Order: sequence, then C-alpha cells, then structure tokens
Amino acid sequence: MNSMPPPEMSMEYSLGTLKEGGKLAVSITIPGKWHVNANEVTDEFLKPSSIEAKAAGIEFGEPVWPAPIKEYNEALELEILTFRGTFTVMLPVKAVDGDYDSVGTEVTFHYQACDNSICLAPTSKTIRLNGQLGDAGSSAKKAVKNVDGQNASTGSAALISEGAPKNLENSATENRAGVAALLFFAFLGGIILNLMPCVLPVLSLKLFSLIKQAGESRGRLLALGGATTAGILMSFWVLAAVVAAVKAGGGSAGWGMQFQSAGFIAFMTVILAAFAMSFFGVFEIWLPWNATTKMDAAGKKAGLGGAFFTGALLVLLSTPCSAPFLGTAMGFAFAESTPVLFIFFTAAGLGLALPYMLVSAFPKILKVFPKPGPWMVKLQKVMGVLLLATVAWLLWLVNEQSGMAGVGLFTILVCASILCSVAIGKFAPPGVTFSREASTIGASVVILVVAWFAAIGPQYESVATEHFNARMQEQMTADGWYRYSPALIEEFAKAKRTVFIDATADWCLTCKTNEAAVLNRDDFRHAMDSLNVALVKADWTRETPEVNALLRSMGKSGVPAYAIYPAGDASKQIVLPELLTTAAIVEKIVGK
Repeated sequence: MNSMPPPEMSMEYSLGTLKEGGKLAVSITIPGKWHVNANEVTDEFLKPSSIEAKAAGIEFGEPVWPAPIKEYNEALELEILTFRGTFTVMLPVKAVDGDYDSVGTEVTFHYQACDNSICLAPTSKTIRLNGQLGDAGSSAKKAVKNVDGQNASTGSAALISEGAPKNLENSATENRAGVAALLFFAFLGGIILNLMPCVLPVLSLKLFSLIKQAGESRGRLLALGGATTAGILMSFWVLAAVVAAVKAGGGSAGWGMQFQSAGFIAFMTVILAAFAMSFFGVFEIWLPWNATTKMDAAGKKAGLGGAFFTGALLVLLSTPCSAPFLGTAMGFAFAESTPVLFIFFTAAGLGLALPYMLVSAFPKILKVFPKPGPWMVKLQKVMGVLLLATVAWLLWLVNEQSGMAGVGLFTILVCASILCSVAIGKFAPPGVTFSREASTIGASVVILVVAWFAAIGPQYESVATEHFNARMQEQMTADGWYRYSPALIEEFAKAKRTVFIDATADWCLTCKTNEAAVLNRDDFRHAMDSLNVALVKADWTRETPEVNALLRSMGKSGVPAYAIYPAGDASKQIVLPELLTTAAIVEKIVGK
C-alpha cells in the first residue's frame, strides 16, 4: 500500500580538501502532500527518520538535523514533528584516512511517510556518489551532486544522474564554474545594495563625511576608505559568525534574520536616535588631549573610527533589503560549510564597499560637490532628520509586529535615548574632565540597558507574541491573501489550483517595494483572478518552522522569495527572482 514515490536525494561534500571538520550535506525532497516523521517522534507508534553514511577511509559523526515542523494530527489527536518539502541533513566528517575514497560514498535514509490520514510502513532509500542507486532505491532518475573531496570539492551544482556515472574531472570543472558565478553574484548583489532604500540614510551620512574631507590628502582619503571597508567587512563577518553558530546549534538562519529580534531593533533605535542628536549638536564625544598636535592626531583617529562605524552601520541597515543576484548567492551560501559562508559574505561586503573604495582612490569625483563651508552645518541637521526618519521606520516596523502597544514601549526607549543624549551634552561638554564624560556616558548606557532588559523588553515580547499569534489565526491577511500553511497548500493541490506564494516580512523593504510596484496593483490581481491563481502569503516577520521549511525548499536564505506551484504541486515549484513584473509572473504561469 506504499503509494508515496521515494524521496529525491542528493549529496555533496563541503568545499576544499576533505579532512576532519568537513561536512557531507544530504538534501532530501519529500513529494507532494506527504511528510516524513522527524528524527524525534512524540509517540511510540511513529518511527523516527534516521540517516547513515558509509565511505572507505571516512568516519562520519552524528547527523545534524534541521528544526522539525510542529503539526497537530487530528487522526492521532496529538502534536507531531515532521519534515516536508526539501530539507538538508549535515553529516560531520570525524576522521579521514590517507587512502580514503569519497567517490564510493553511500547514504541511506530511513523514513516513515505519512499524510493527514495514514502512515505507511517504514522504508529506506540508498544513493551513492558514483551515481548508482542502492537496493532500496527507486528506478526513477535523480540528480546526485558529485563532489570529490580530495581533488575538486566545491559544494556547487555539478550533477550526475542516478544510474549514469559521469567523468569526475569534467564535473569538478563545472563545480568550480558554478561556485565562481555565485560568488560573482554575491559581489554584484553587494554593489546593488548601495541603491536599496535601507542604506540611504547612512549612505547620506557617508557622502556628507566625504564632502567634509574632500580637501584631505589622497593618503588620508585612502585611509578613510579603508576604515569604511574594514567596518563593512567586520560587520559581515560578525553576521556570518552568528549564522554559523545558529546553524551549528541546529537552528535556521536567514538573511535579515536579526530584524526578527526585538533586542536588535531596540539597539538600532537607541543608536540612531543618539546619532541624530549628535548631528543636531546636542552632544559630542571628545578626547582629553592637551597639545594641538595631539588634538590633530586624535581628530584623525576619530575620523577613522567614525568611518569604521559608518561601514558597520551600513551593513546592519542593509540586511532588510535583498538585492537582485544576492538572494540566489546567499541561498547557496547559507546551506554550505562555514568557510564557504564566510567567503560569500566577504564577497558581498567587498561589493558594498566598492563605491567608497573608488571615491577614496579617485578623489576628483568629489569635485562635483561644493567646497566645505557654512552650508554643511545646515546639511548636517538634514542628516539628523534622515536618521530620525529611519527611527520612525523602525517604529513603523514595531507597529506591524506588535501594534500601538509595542510602539508605545519603543517610544519610551527612544525618548530615554534622547534624554541621555541631552544629559551627556549638559554634564559632559567638551572641556570637562574625561572621567566625567566617561562616567556620564557609562551611566546612560546602564540606564538604557536596565530599562530594556528589566522593563520594556519583557513587556514588548509579551505584546508582540500575542499580536503575532492572533494574526496567524486569521486565514486571510488584511490585503486579501491566504495565509500560508502546509495544510492549505495540500487543499489547493487536491483542487488542482495553481498557487503563487509570496514569502515576505514587515521589515523587508524589498518586499514592500515589490508589493507597491506589482503585487498590490489591480492589474496583477486581475491577471491572477483570470488565471484562477490562489495568492498565498508566508509571513517571516517572526521566525516560524513552516516558513523556514518553505524557504529551504526554494533554496533561499531570506525574503523576499516567490514561487509558483503549478496545479498546487509543491514538487514542481517555479522559483521567481527577487524583482518582479506582472508580465513575467503570468508568463511563468501560462508556460507551466
């Protein structure tokens, strides 16, 4: 009675020479309406999934599974843990002998398939890296990623079909070309991030800083450009480290995920509000040097520090946007090993930093701007207004996540940041003892931290959770879209109705741009209605296992992400680019 087709499977080794600490990634796709039990089960009647890998001269550690999806099964009357769609299991390499043979790697996946009404008998499927199926496998063709860990391990998408071995050297060449193309996409996406609305406030600050320093020597400008680049790269590396840590802990990580954290939004509102007050002249940070030469040296050091901070801030504010090309590249990188992740983040960082490096290397570009003068005092205040506008955007985001109650709590935090800025300007103006300045700033930091963790933070989390849960209970969104759930997709699949999925988040500005330009327009709605397409929205404003699994099935690391399910069939999904047009969507649907 086993009517579920065997799952599609592929495997790949991590980038570089295979050694201890490397990884074997096994990707598994469960077809259609089916799911398999997770590696842990909630009832002894259910059989947990397991996986094992064998290869001559290679010892594997315990597998690292993704976070399961929690579902309530009406037939069993209990909550179960499942895997749906496409998911990846990581097998760490514990030891490698000198004469290992990665080409003969064999992976067996043991699983029990279920739908909403029946669970099938436990079974298994085996695949081998040399392109052969095991005895428990299906005769259907399936692409298996072939990566020789010793000679050409790249973690890319060179494919060998099951039952049809291919020349490994040619595969390695294709692997390297595929990874190089994705790496270039990451670099190009980083450049395009400079044009995204997220970074415009900080971009304006950087431009203001460059105009002020237009008269500096070329060496000085190069140093400032280098400091900005260092800040950008350091911030990208910190994000990469956080992603790696989350993945190592078995969690799901994605592009822009820090905006799912109330603590991060609180930190950004405090910093940006204080930064705006500094531009309005409410306070300034100074160093207690006595000699003029030391004052000059300190000014230069402060300039480098400011450039570094601006670079770091550019990265933090750029992550709500996903530029063209960047989503594809990062979707690949987030599924790879930690070294690959860092390489891709570095490429994106260099792309983001490229304009500032060019301006620093070729300062004649700055001659299009007027020379520094009194007009810059007014411009500085305009920059302060832009920063407050960014704070207002963050408060709008808080409103989307938690309603006016959350906005009220964050407004208290912003006011506290402004009052602390005023206190620093009043009690520690330039010229007082440095110890007085340090103690005033330290006291302000303590007040803000205690206010958040002891009072505002816990109350906000309670309000936001209640607001989000209430929103998730609604089948339809406020703009008339169906709210995503695996069960809903199954219903559309039964009705053979094509589905358009919009994976989005309130903090994603690229998502909002696409909604305003395409998805919320009448011509798009009329086109979808005429084709009887169901519009489904997957909300990733706060992390959920269901949307995490959906993004993984699309090969995406964050939002926006768009897909078409022809006749509701998730196994035939068509993934769309980050930037949309109605004509392109209709073409994909009609041509399905």
